[in-house]
Amino acid sequence: MTNFLLEISAGTIDWSRAQFALTAIYHWLFVPLTLGLAVIMGIMETCYYRTKKSFWKDTAKFWQKLFGINFAMGVATGIILEFEFGTNWSNYSWFVGDIFGAPLAIEGIVAFFMESTFVAVMYFGWNKVSKGFHLASTWLTGLGATISAWWILVANAWMQCPVGCEFNPDTVRNEMVSFLDVALSPFAVAKFCHTVISSWIVGAVFVVAVSCWYLMKKRETKLALESMRIAAAVGLIAAVLAGATGHISGEQVAEKQPMKLAAMEALYNGGTDQSLTAVAWVNPFQQPDYTTDQEPPLRIAMPYALSFMATRDFHGYVPGVNDLLNGYTKPDGTREPSADEKIASGKKAIVALAEYRKAKAAGDEATAKVQADIVADNFKYFGYGYIKDKAELVPYIPINFWAFRVMVGLGCLFILFFAVILLMDWRKKDLSKLPKWHYMVAIALVPLAYIASESGWLVAEFGRQPWTIQDMLPVGASVSDIGAGSVALTFFIFLFLFTTMLAVELSIMFKQIKKGPAYS
Repeated sequence: MTNFLLEISAGTIDWSRAQFALTAIYHWLFVPLTLGLAVIMGIMETCYYRTKKSFWKDTAKFWQKLFGINFAMGVATGIILEFEFGTNWSNYSWFVGDIFGAPLAIEGIVAFFMESTFVAVMYFGWNKVSKGFHLASTWLTGLGATISAWWILVANAWMQCPVGCEFNPDTVRNEMVSFLDVALSPFAVAKFCHTVISSWIVGAVFVVAVSCWYLMKKRETKLALESMRIAAAVGLIAAVLAGATGHISGEQVAEKQPMKLAAMEALYNGGTDQSLTAVAWVNPFQQPDYTTDQEPPLRIAMPYALSFMATRDFHGYVPGVNDLLNGYTKPDGTREPSADEKIASGKKAIVALAEYRKAKAAGDEATAKVQADIVADNFKYFGYGYIKDKAELVPYIPINFWAFRVMVGLGCLFILFFAVILLMDWRKKDLSKLPKWHYMVAIALVPLAYIASESGWLVAEFGRQPWTIQDMLPVGASVSDIGAGSVALTFFIFLFLFTTMLAVELSIMFKQIKKGPAYS
């Protein structure tokens, strides 16, 4: 970043992105189950505390074992993920380390140590501390994991919508001016709520699936039935809330990241009275020619729904890809500049910054002030100065379009799934005597829950491209100036290690499930 027009090879950029994506995807295989099981095992131990029945104690201890196996793997991948900011993304870390590092430091110092302390009491404190203190430790373990997620998601939300900072031309860094603006931004709150609540769905699906496996094997019937009831209730509530928080996130994306919304909808030319696409044919392997296409073929849409989702007005204006590239006039009469104008403004800011630093070094304060004013006037589009072709500003539409529909479609499926379980239970249907295929369907939903969760992240991160920090710093200007071969080598090392870790976790998890609970 200190070399303002630093050229880094495309290979280094691509391999750095691939390595970070690999680590993040594997890490997120463990996190949602940790957050979801934390709630369910907390409810089960609460039942033990209230009823004093040993059955609930044994049930809570069983799910806590599965939680612990998964928790350990999540910690290992998470540590590697954070170190990659320093190794592969040093320009990014230099540019915004003062801001981005704060929530990560708090996560490590406060949340992680909180988890570590209370997880020890949860596992080794049975019969050594009071029932109330042990129950509190169980809930605080889950709370610690959730707080940890909060600070990670605050950091990610800041990348999506940077707030609470000012650019310092003397240090060439963005510096925090309001910690509360960063920590409590509406974007961060919405992202946290949606992400954590959707993780509860993963945990609920997992618990129902394990319970159905026991019922199919005619084992641990009472544990399976009670666990299924609790998990289905948690899952249904979470699935409904995930839809509500997702709508709030959609409004924020429409306001702060309109190109992401246009990519999610394959909306090439916007306007008022926009329909929300339910399904359409978007070739998953080819970026569409958005400059000539009017809309995807075979499109089925809900009239006015996109305008309402984005603006809370059925007749609201929603810009498309071409509007955002070519510039457009907003309904309030203000004009949004074209991509070419933003690129020109960004380059002016970069050149002025270089001239400012030269003037400061020469002691020419008058010239430095003039150049500093130019930087300030154009800094809003600073990141665009690194964009070579405005086509780079369009995310890969097929991934955004289909990942969004996979996420939403599976979310609706989970609402139906949990509702059917609770309805059958309410109507006194014996869930232990259902046809085998019912249990098989429940087990098959586990990978679908993970696919839905990962799809949400695909939309969040692919939709932000080409930006590391929205409108401020593109990916190409964020990576470390290291050889592509070095990054490629570590990519395959990590691929091997993470795959091995996943295989080990699954093996341990399956053995524990087959072994079943240890009864008092």
